[in-house]
Amino acid sequence: MKKRKFATMALLASYFLVFMPMAGSAEIIPVEASASVSQSVLGSSVIPYKEVTLSAQIPGVIKFIAGEVGDGFNKDGLLVQVDDAQLLAKRNAVLAQIQTAQAALQNSEAQYRREIISPRSKDIGTMPGFGLPAMMDNFMTRPMADALMNNYDSDVGRYTDLVSSAAGLSQARSGLQHAYSELQGIDAGLQDSRSVAPFEGIIMEKMVEVGDTVQPGQPLVRYGYVRYKRLLADVPSGLVGNLQEGMVVPARINSQTETQARVSQIYPVADPERHTVTVKFDLPVDVVAAPGMYAEVYLPDRHASAGEVAIIPRSALLSGRSLPSVLVVANGASSLRLVRLGAERGDKVEIVSGLKVGERIINGPPSSATSGWMPDSQ
Repeated sequence: MKKRKFATMALLASYFLVFMPMAGSAEIIPVEASASVSQSVLGSSVIPYKEVTLSAQIPGVIKFIAGEVGDGFNKDGLLVQVDDAQLLAKRNAVLAQIQTAQAALQNSEAQYRREIISPRSKDIGTMPGFGLPAMMDNFMTRPMADALMNNYDSDVGRYTDLVSSAAGLSQARSGLQHAYSELQGIDAGLQDSRSVAPFEGIIMEKMVEVGDTVQPGQPLVRYGYVRYKRLLADVPSGLVGNLQEGMVVPARINSQTETQARVSQIYPVADPERHTVTVKFDLPVDVVAAPGMYAEVYLPDRHASAGEVAIIPRSALLSGRSLPSVLVVANGASSLRLVRLGAERGDKVEIVSGLKVGERIINGPPSSATSGWMPDSQ
């Protein structure tokens, strides 16, 4: 019995120690006035400072991927490799064509020089001859043929042989140039089979895996520079006029980290459907944030009416309620009233509507308080 009585007394003592100070901490305070700080809160997302999507340039099978999402790379580091075995085989075939074309060019050049130095039209071995020695043909047969025969002209034969040799030389040069052009095309294809990092950064998303078959234009990886980060927000056209590049505005990352953001870029055109303008904000380097996180930016609203607004401590708001509410004291009794909150100021908050400056409210009420509850009521 003594133990049971002692336990009961200890329970009552703990009740008075816990609950009595809470009731006594509540007090009636007036609603204060403060200069209006008109702000508009907009949702935004954390994005990398730079971001690109690398796509396939040639068809083929993915042969190699350098890493996983989050892995970092330096500039020109290999990220994705498409199988290039067919291109290498074509390149070897073109190299053989180049050797053949070079040999044909050398032969054509030799034939052209021979035609210039030793024309075929003056070759004594090709003379028809009159039973006389070939030397006599060179001095007698050709001059007599040019003079007496109307259908023969040695100069025309000489010109035709030169044109034929020059045409052969030109065709050989064209064949060699064509082979070199094919080689350049294959080398470009080999270069396109490798996707390299355009700058220092990390892999943000993988769209393919090793063994996947890709076509030109198909996205491979999303790559970004995340040492510096930004916020991307769609600002209503009515608020864009309050911003200018270089302006610093408050921001909150993931509803926890409070920081400052600098306006870095304001798009020159607006979305015709949503009537918003895309704005980018630079974040400080030391801010801990990851791309894709939710963030809020607080933009100045110069069009809002200036003047004084009501301000109360956050402790005056009843906890555990879905809508913000306070207990207003009038004629010796309290009544529950819903309020609309504005900008936060440390441990205080603006009241947009629901309260007037000078009204009295209960600060620090218990969560179970309802209309009629007073600080001195036990």
